[in-house]
Amino acid sequence: TPQYTRGTVTAFAPFEARADAEALRKAMKGMGTDEETVLTILTTRNNAQRQEIASAFKTLFGRDLVDDLKSELTGKFETLMVSLMRPAYIFDAHALKHAIKGAGTNEKVLTEILASRTPAEVQNIKQVYQQEYEASLEDKITGETSGHFQRLLVVLLQANRDPDVGVDEALVEQDAQVLFRAGELKWGTDEEKFITILGTRSVSHLRRVFDKYMTISGFQIEETIDRETSGDLEKLLLAVVKCIRSVPAYFAETLYYSMKGAGTDDDTLIRVMVSRSEVDLLDIRREFRKNFAKSLYQMIQKDTSGDYRKALLLLCGGDDD
Repeated sequence: TPQYTRGTVTAFAPFEARADAEALRKAMKGMGTDEETVLTILTTRNNAQRQEIASAFKTLFGRDLVDDLKSELTGKFETLMVSLMRPAYIFDAHALKHAIKGAGTNEKVLTEILASRTPAEVQNIKQVYQQEYEASLEDKITGETSGHFQRLLVVLLQANRDPDVGVDEALVEQDAQVLFRAGELKWGTDEEKFITILGTRSVSHLRRVFDKYMTISGFQIEETIDRETSGDLEKLLLAVVKCIRSVPAYFAETLYYSMKGAGTDDDTLIRVMVSRSEVDLLDIRREFRKNFAKSLYQMIQKDTSGDYRKALLLLCGGDDD
């Protein structure tokens, strides 16, 4: 895995797994739970350290830390703490598994994960999925989706995006023209062209294609996608374009809309805060402040409450005003 250094959560030092395990046991033992201790420890240790704490907890007390958290905590706060305890390597595979199980598929989760992860990360997710669930992620996804939405997911699952090596201006021009003809100039859109180009070309190439597209058509490519497609395909194409432009900006927007307006999409808020906390949450915070005239910290503060809020603010790691 690439060495990410733009996270808000880093290895805690000096770290003592047994001491943390003992503090957590004490916080959850007997009547009532000391939530403050639980949330402070779990949000300030990184995922690898949390796994060591769980191991020490079992060694010392013969108890499963996650089971204890589930029985002592409730609601969104419980979901957040349990999510923090999920081993990092399985986090995405687990989220996808739950997005495609039982009645109805959660297309939002498929879109967010497969549009934003690097090819290496996608390869890893597929392997872990196969090992943990003894099933092919691709088979599961094709079984639950259809049409062009399914095709683009399958293309992204191949994780064969061209490597970033130099940009060929002639090919940039060609791709931009193909997209222009497939979208703006065509009666009905040629979705396949969009799927192939957006799903397989390198990131640096596509950034140039988007500039060129704007020059040729007078539109941002997002505007064309918005006008010419709809539903799950539109959301996925837009997510891919946004992630090509900037993954942190994509997640800033995802977090913003998870809290904007009436009601909060807590599943998305938790998934993004946990999965990006050791990756690029500092960059996400910067984009958030730039694009939404308030900080991520302020929005979480306004939109959540109680121990859930305390824990999310600690994960956020600071204000940007």
